[in-house]
Amino acid sequence: MARKKIKAFGEWLEYRLRRLCGEITPDKRIIVILTMFLLFTGLSLYFTISSIYRFGRGEGERLQIRHIENLELELRQKQSELDSVKHFNMYNYEYERESESEHRGE
Repeated sequence: MARKKIKAFGEWLEYRLRRLCGEITPDKRIIVILTMFLLFTGLSLYFTISSIYRFGRGEGERLQIRHIENLELELRQKQSELDSVKHFNMYNYEYERESESEHRGE
């Protein structure tokens, strides 16, 4: 539905422009085209030059550079705890031997 409205508006605008341009003599058309060309060229140059001139001015917030911080050692410890390959065995063999000897009655 929105596409139909946009298309209808475009067709209406095109019809109006053709009707206005059809009433203008060829000499006046050239004058209108040159005037529009000079106007748009002037605006384009103005925006380009003014943006180059204002580039780097203090109007906006200045960029702040932050250095990369060092990694904390705590991160390495957590990583080693989460590692699936353990390099040491936490099993207490002495406790098992004591409990076996108590069951045997020694």
